[in-house]
Amino acid sequence: MTLTTVAPIVNTTVTTLSGNISRAECGKSQFCAAVPDNCDPSVAGSCFFVSTQQSSGQTFSFLLRGVSSGYIAVGLSTDSTQGGNDTTYVCANNNGIVNFFTALLDNKSLSVINTMAVNSVQGSVNDQIIQCTFNATVPSATVTTSTRGSATTFFLMILKGNFTNGTLGSPTAVLFSGKGVDLGNPNATVTNSLNANTTTGNATTTAAPSSHAFVLQHTLSQALLILLGVLSMMML
Repeated sequence: MTLTTVAPIVNTTVTTLSGNISRAECGKSQFCAAVPDNCDPSVAGSCFFVSTQQSSGQTFSFLLRGVSSGYIAVGLSTDSTQGGNDTTYVCANNNGIVNFFTALLDNKSLSVINTMAVNSVQGSVNDQIIQCTFNATVPSATVTTSTRGSATTFFLMILKGNFTNGTLGSPTAVLFSGKGVDLGNPNATVTNSLNANTTTGNATTTAAPSSHAFVLQHTLSQALLILLGVLSMMML
């Protein structure tokens, strides 16, 4: 028996995306991450958003939205360090037209790679709001987390940067997950290590101040009042 190897489809041609990206399926059929808290990609505003939905195996559909005069991107890292030849999908604003690139992020530099399996790319630009959708076969990567490792578990990045004369500038991270995230789990939790915000399904929340800090502050205040009382009595 002869086995036939089917080459992955590579087609970065961008067709027009009509309408706005929605977060309606977050926590249902899609894993989602967003910055800032609870932002809605379907309305105007400075919202950075990415969602993934597993088709089969390592193949996912992506929704990506952000605000930039240059480009936005989603990056997948197999470790907790940004820029170690991390797989990156880039949507750039080329004078109001979306250009799509696949690249490797290494040492704060993006190197365009034209062999990554991507297809069905759609995009739109409205002022500085960039939206794009695409299908991609992500590399198999086992990331060790506090719970388990998975071939679809990555440290997730949302990036932005300048796009000048067809050249991608160094990216700035808007989100970098504090731990590995399973892109195939709609209920996966994302902690943004850049600001300690936590996204779970449809919502992002900021951790409340520690109650221990409040108790310590209260105890110190009482001690100070007692000390002032003793000093006042000694001066009489």
